[in-house]
Amino acid sequence: MTPAQDSSTAAGARASLASIGLVETGAQHWNEPTVVLVEQAITRGEGKLTDTGAVAFLTGKFTGRSPKDKYIVRDDETVAQVDWGDTNQPFDPDRFESLFKRVCAHFRGREVWIQDAFAGADPALRLSIRVVCERAYHALFARQLFVRPTLAELAAHAPEFTLVVAPDFQADSARDGTRGEVFVILDFTRKIVLIGGTLYAGEIKKAVFTILNYLLPKRGVLSMHCSTNAGAAGDVTLFFGLSGTGKTTLSADLARRLIGDDEHGWSDDGVFNIEGGCYAKCIRLDRLNEPEIYDAIRFGTVLENVVLHPESRAPDFADASLTENTRAAYPIDYIPNHEPSGRAGHPNHIIFLTCDAFGVLPPLSRLAPEQAMYHFLSGYTAKVAGTERGLGDEPSAVFSACFGAPFLPLPPRVYADLLGEKMRRHGVHAWLLNTGWIGGGFGKGARISLRHTRALVDAVIADLLVDAPFRVDPIFGLSIPTTCPGVPDALLDPREAWTSPAAYDDEATRLARRFHENFRRFPRASAEIRAAGPTAGRDPA
Repeated sequence: MTPAQDSSTAAGARASLASIGLVETGAQHWNEPTVVLVEQAITRGEGKLTDTGAVAFLTGKFTGRSPKDKYIVRDDETVAQVDWGDTNQPFDPDRFESLFKRVCAHFRGREVWIQDAFAGADPALRLSIRVVCERAYHALFARQLFVRPTLAELAAHAPEFTLVVAPDFQADSARDGTRGEVFVILDFTRKIVLIGGTLYAGEIKKAVFTILNYLLPKRGVLSMHCSTNAGAAGDVTLFFGLSGTGKTTLSADLARRLIGDDEHGWSDDGVFNIEGGCYAKCIRLDRLNEPEIYDAIRFGTVLENVVLHPESRAPDFADASLTENTRAAYPIDYIPNHEPSGRAGHPNHIIFLTCDAFGVLPPLSRLAPEQAMYHFLSGYTAKVAGTERGLGDEPSAVFSACFGAPFLPLPPRVYADLLGEKMRRHGVHAWLLNTGWIGGGFGKGARISLRHTRALVDAVIADLLVDAPFRVDPIFGLSIPTTCPGVPDALLDPREAWTSPAAYDDEATRLARRFHENFRRFPRASAEIRAAGPTAGRDPA
């Protein structure tokens, strides 16, 4: 660019911020490259350089998302469309306007970082976003996680949504109508997201995902909380699952191309990654089991709440003293076998992941179409005691509709109907994979080894179980293979793995009842889908 063009671009950039109310800021850093953002974050004392070249940041007292502090502005645009409730809490438009003005005043005189990006690898469906923040850390995170525009695209970039991130601004609950100092508020009319009071960068990622979960289904596109990979023959597998169930780990396979590790869309043309990076949990990460992720933690990678050795600054991935939710954010091209286009065809297999800490679900089950819909709406996993504050000595069952309830503004049936329609049209096979415990629950049994889990996944993807014998479990009604290459037959039957079959029956029936109790939230589900749930534990007719 010539000096005149530089001046013109800078003036236009400032005007674009002023158009939403951000005026009289301090120095503005527009779309700085990774190396500059790393340098700025370290110089400003926001993070520390590690011996791998990654930058480690601490997020303070908030080491994860704050779902109870997330709101959607309730107005003419959203009132009849959003599934209002504890997940999608309404926020008054006038209070949003007042809070937004206070946040804009907070930015006056402050240094700001702006990153322009896309959400969505399909050019026909992508969303143009702008992230405005007061930390180089958050700009670096946004740069690594979203789809980076080319220079030509950047010159013409016009944001459809702007995220304003102000971690140093704390809300006043009495004045602002929030629950406390933290807030994540989405305004679909003004196309602005306000994030404040928390340093945790995952709020940025999931706010964008929430936006697309609102927009894409209206275009007949299923937005999905899943990871995706593809084989050399073009076969595609989707891995649905909540945090900690293995989405990122299982989709990172050197024998297959990684499409993405967490968020995707499924259109009439196939699947596409929503992001341009990965956000992997890295607690207890080691190179032997997860070499692709381990080697991706290098220059430019953002580490969150990972403890460093004080002298060497080597990350100690085994140290959970700050949180179990340690994270690594890196661009997808740090994974050697990623798919550069971020796109693939229609899936052949869908695998629903659950980490069953009660130790009663089989390691692998084949799902009939109605069972697939039932388990998609259920979205079951379990939280393990000790991983979160407030959990007792026993695991806690978690049901999250469509494996992503906190990020779904529309009623779950919208996403379920889209999934069912696309599965029928493309003849997709569905499976339930338990990455949790066997032979007893947490503290009693053993975690299913990653080696055996990968063998099960490999067998599914290679269609090795098409002609395998199956038996139907009498408690959950699931079809369980009696044999699988690379997996001991005894491991496939959860009841046989318990020392006390009677104790297994009691625990399994308790979990079955939890499924039925949760599914009461879906009274409009068809009789066929309701009947596809566990056989045991039903309410008396």
